[in-house]
Amino acid sequence: MTSTSSGKPAELPGPFRADLRRSIRLFSAFRKEQTDPDFFYGLLAADTVAQLGAYTPLDGRLVLDVGGGPGYFADALRRAGARPVCVDCDAGEMSMRDGSPPRGAVLGSALDLPLRDGSVDVCFSSNVLEHVPDPWRMTGEMARVTRPGGLIYLSFTNWLSPWGGHETSPWHYLGGHRAARRYRRLHGRQPKNVYGESMYAVSVGDALRWARTCSAVDVVDALPRYHPGWAGAVIRIPGLREIVTWNLLLVLRRR
Repeated sequence: MTSTSSGKPAELPGPFRADLRRSIRLFSAFRKEQTDPDFFYGLLAADTVAQLGAYTPLDGRLVLDVGGGPGYFADALRRAGARPVCVDCDAGEMSMRDGSPPRGAVLGSALDLPLRDGSVDVCFSSNVLEHVPDPWRMTGEMARVTRPGGLIYLSFTNWLSPWGGHETSPWHYLGGHRAARRYRRLHGRQPKNVYGESMYAVSVGDALRWARTCSAVDVVDALPRYHPGWAGAVIRIPGLREIVTWNLLLVLRRR
């Protein structure tokens, strides 16, 4: 289920299926990210939790949502029966929906998670990795707090994807700083995501290398998060994968 702009829950059709219809639905919803964030993030959260549930049971599981902000994913996880804990370093971001942080939220950094080793069943993060200055410290922290046998769901927007520069796209292909200057000239204000300050260039290749060489995890899956299942083979093609992946999903098992 997800929330529409009217605040009423809307059903997603059936169990999770990575088909073309789903991809079209998600890419169409991106157009409403700024104008109707409740609709967009509610739909994305419901889809993501359905996808996560295809890899691991969620009922009763303690799930850490790293960088969960206003709690859209935490709400969807709770509806699926999970026990979510949302950690975010920005109190303003956590309170942007109704003026207060999500239930069970904790103020803390993704680079130094305020949890003990092996304390959660599932460690989850959606579109946060590209916003931290040391992404592999964050991934290491996610592995640290996940119990042996637990699951890590990690997705991010890779820099060379068409949406890699976020609101400055596609001009980020000419350089992050140049794209930011163009945005300021056009809109008279700084972009929300400032290259080198709150947005960084993370590649699919670097993420796959980290996952395959990290002694703490095994790779369960690596795929373009929003694409149909048959498009997953693009991950195996260096160069091309950096452009067409859009958003990389890594599913990892803690050793």
